[in-house]
Amino acid sequence: MFSGFSEKTGSFLWELAFNNERPWFLAHKQEFEDFVNTPFKAMAAETYEEMKRRRPGFEGFVHISRIYRDARRLFGRGPYKDHLWFTIWTSDVSKHGPAFWFEVSPSAYEYGMGFWEVSPAQMEVYRRSIDANPARFLRMAKAAERGGWQLMGQPYKRPKALHGDPLLDAWYNRKYVGLAKSFDLGGAAFTPELPAIVADAFLELMPVYTFLAEVWHACPEEESAR
Repeated sequence: MFSGFSEKTGSFLWELAFNNERPWFLAHKQEFEDFVNTPFKAMAAETYEEMKRRRPGFEGFVHISRIYRDARRLFGRGPYKDHLWFTIWTSDVSKHGPAFWFEVSPSAYEYGMGFWEVSPAQMEVYRRSIDANPARFLRMAKAAERGGWQLMGQPYKRPKALHGDPLLDAWYNRKYVGLAKSFDLGGAAFTPELPAIVADAFLELMPVYTFLAEVWHACPEEESAR
């Protein structure tokens, strides 16, 4: 059962960032289990269960990141991550499709939704879908803006098109898209209510997620080519 993260969660991750080596980690592994790994796994499981409880018929799958970096991609960094994240997909898309995510780091926690592994062909479908019904998309974009969500994704240096609406153009002219909220590690993160808060936030983004899932389904050849 998730009872909340604690100050010791952030303290461990800070210390790991500055002592990123195997002997230190092994000497403090029980702290990792008690203050980071165990509550994080409980957070992931309860968030998913809360989503299913709040949205009957919701089915998906959860992936929890490991603390260990891929040894093939250290690039001079230590063998451990100083942050953890979990990802939730609906069962009708793969791990390359749009996803909800939550992350905890030494000083913050973040959550949101995005389509990060999108291909150029899928982004072309994305833009065509916006063009086909800009009013529908603008309603979703405005709802996200009112909800305090930050739009993420690398913009094109040269816009693909301009529609005359700054908000719509901000969504349209990106190489990939996502929405996020970030908070200092504390407050709600230290309470048992966090899974319910995050589940509600994910479901608030479901209209945008559904739109991006439609884009993903429109390019099945992109998935088989990976």
